[in-house]
Amino acid sequence: MSIKIKNNFKYKREGRIICFQALYSYDFNDKPASEIVKFDWLEEKIEPETIEYAKFLVEGCFRNLAEIDDLIIKKLRNWEFNRISAVDKAILRFSLFSLLYEKDLDQKIIINEAVEIAKEFGNEDSYKFINGILDAIRKTK
Repeated sequence: MSIKIKNNFKYKREGRIICFQALYSYDFNDKPASEIVKFDWLEEKIEPETIEYAKFLVEGCFRNLAEIDDLIIKKLRNWEFNRISAVDKAILRFSLFSLLYEKDLDQKIIINEAVEIAKEFGNEDSYKFINGILDAIRKTK
């Protein structure tokens, strides 16, 4: 399962950030996934390719949420799932979806993108936590 878009690095990077925002908001809203994926909350003009990729990621995460969360839980050491910050959880979820289902993407690139987004939006240790969980799952795939 994957999606082909032109000039994909730019659109995929922006799509990942929109996906992150959607998954983050999902933890705080009573809106169903079908409402969040409409992206009517976006204020600026976004390229159609970016929206297409973000929608692909969000819908994929929601379809596979139980599996994704279970993988995260299995890799936690001395930590509870409900204690993971909403930022870290959102980044882990879309990144794990990509690791599991986007076979045409290099796994190291997926993890690097997650780390970079964590550095931008997470706390000072988020990127270490996310890198550790994703790398542990990558090694057992």
